[in-house]
Formats: sequence, structure tokens, C-alpha cells
Amino acid sequence: MQDDRPMIPRFGDDCVTRLIPALLDPRARPFAALPDGIADVSAVVLLVVDGLGWNQLGQRPRVAPVLSEMEGGPVTTVAPSTTVTALTSIVTGTAPGEHGLVGYRIDVGGQVLNALRWSTTRGDARSVIVPEEFQQVQPFLGQRPVVVQNAMFAGSGFTRAHLQGVRHSGWRTFPTLAVEVRRALAAGEPFVYVYYDGIDRIAHEFGFGEHYDAELAGVDRLVTELMMSLPRGAALVVTADHGLVDCSTGKVELEDAVKRLVDRQSGEARFRWLHAEPGRSRELLKAAMASHGHQAWVWSAEQLIDEGWLGPVVTDVARSRLGDVALVARGINWFLDPADGGRITLIGRHGSLTADEVLVPMLSFVS
Repeated sequence: MQDDRPMIPRFGDDCVTRLIPALLDPRARPFAALPDGIADVSAVVLLVVDGLGWNQLGQRPRVAPVLSEMEGGPVTTVAPSTTVTALTSIVTGTAPGEHGLVGYRIDVGGQVLNALRWSTTRGDARSVIVPEEFQQVQPFLGQRPVVVQNAMFAGSGFTRAHLQGVRHSGWRTFPTLAVEVRRALAAGEPFVYVYYDGIDRIAHEFGFGEHYDAELAGVDRLVTELMMSLPRGAALVVTADHGLVDCSTGKVELEDAVKRLVDRQSGEARFRWLHAEPGRSRELLKAAMASHGHQAWVWSAEQLIDEGWLGPVVTDVARSRLGDVALVARGINWFLDPADGGRITLIGRHGSLTADEVLVPMLSFVS
């Protein structure tokens, strides 16, 4: 059955944007998703597991018994429900309309930036689209915590854009991730941010079969190890940037009536931005609704902003990076853009505003 309405992020209430202020700012409004007294613990390890949706976790209690028994529940991620946008919202505590990393592929003055690779059709864009200038909200409220993530990510454009100023402690292999966290805690660090992307990568390539379960079981063991590493009176908080949907049979090509009105596309397969030929944005909206309204929520940028999808504030800069019409996929659909390809055809996908993608866990453990 198709979803009747998109699940719009609850920015003022239960949303990942509330997490960092609640953990790092003693003046912040309490976050109901966290246990009472979390601000008074001696140290916090925040683990962000890329792709760990609440619904997918809830379907696998035997695969992930430790995660399944942790205190907490679901909160919403942001729109679009994609890594670039959601990770930036988590670390900055701001909605996409404020930080401006509004998707995986972002229109920048007519050229499309792949924000994960920080490249355009012309190649590496780090010297042309300077990451620290492209996203200027300071992460972690201006503090400089230790960040434990894959060492290969340290100098990437996206890391520079959303984690500028932090102290990197890269892990080389998965088992050494916990080693880096233990070392940081032993050195007296009061807050450690940890990012792991294995579940997302596996779900993209293999979907939700035994590969996914094996990866989730590995994350569950990691959580156990992190719990055992905590000094007394410290806390582990686990959340995610988005969930995923099995889209193995959901490919949709734009109808000719829509294509002829489109100059270029940005965004991603389940949150596709259509950029209209000059002067034809209203015509494009009408054509997209007629051709694809049964496959997606079809909204103009103005409607989407008015409904608060990108948060209470949308800067002029963020607005300039949006398209004219958004195709936000229903069900298992995804929209093909020939310019948005990769080495594999993805099975697990995300970006839209279904419950499977928007709901993520907010779990905690205090030693």
C-alpha cells in the first residue's frame, strides 16, 4: 500500500538535529529521546551507524540483541534522508535549510556537485568549490572533539565540509575502531564521535539478506565492545543518518513529457530534483504530477519549503541549490538520471520520506 503522506522530519521535537545540542550545550532544551541525566555523565561516545534504520533494526532482534535491548526509541532524520545531508545535520545540530548541504548531488550554479566524492563532471572540485566555504556552520557547537572514522575519509571534501576543525583519529580496519575509541577515553576525552558506514554499503550492494544480517551482527558486537570500554559513569549513544528500502525492482524513467522540460537533474534516485528549462517550472510541475504522481510525491521547491521539509530556516544559499520540482519516491520506486551512475546497480536505497527511511534509532547505555 502506498504511503498517503510523506513523513516530514520533526525538527522541533524528535529529530537528530536535537542530539548534539542536548549532549554538548548545558543550556539546551532537554531531548526526550535521551535518558535523564545524560548531560551529567563523565564522558559520551556517540556512534553514528550509517544506514541503520529503526524499522530494519526492529525486524531483527535476534541478529542485534544488544542494540535491540538498549534504552530508547525512534526519532526522525532529515530531508532528504541521505548521508551527506543527515550527517551534516547531526554534527551541526541544524536543519538542511540552514547548513546548505541539501543532498547527495547538489546544483552549484548550473553544475552538479557529487558531495560524497566532492567532484563534478570536471573532476575533483575541492579547489573550485572549497568545502569549508560551501558549508560554514561549525560542527559540535564549535568544539573540537576526537572523531573516529575510516582513515581514508580524513581529507575528503565532504569531511572538510561537515567536520571542519575536529581532531581526526582514523581507524584502518573495523576491529581497530574500538581501539581508537578506547585510546581517546583513556586520554580523558569527554566526548568522542564515531562514524561507521558498513551497513549502508552492504545494503546498497546486497540488499537485506544474509550479507546485511552479518554486517548488523558485527555492529552489534562493536556496540558490546564499546560498552565494555566505557569508564564508570560514561554513556554510549547510538543513532543513524537514515534507513533504507529494497528498490531492486523499482526503476522509473522520466516520461518524455517531463524530459523535454528538464534542463538537468540533481539530488538522488529517491529524492530527485528536476531543474526546469528557463521559464518552464510551472509547466514542469504540472507534467511531473500527471506523469509520476502515482510513483512519487511531486512538490515544487516553494511548496516543500513552506511545508518545512528543510527546517524552519532556509537560507538564500540553500534555496539556490535546490531544483524547481522534487520527485520524492513512494514505495520502492527510484528515478533514473543517466548522469547519476555508479559501478553497481544499488538494491538498498534511501533519500525519500517513507517511515523505513526517516525513522532512525536513538539508543543509549550508561555504564
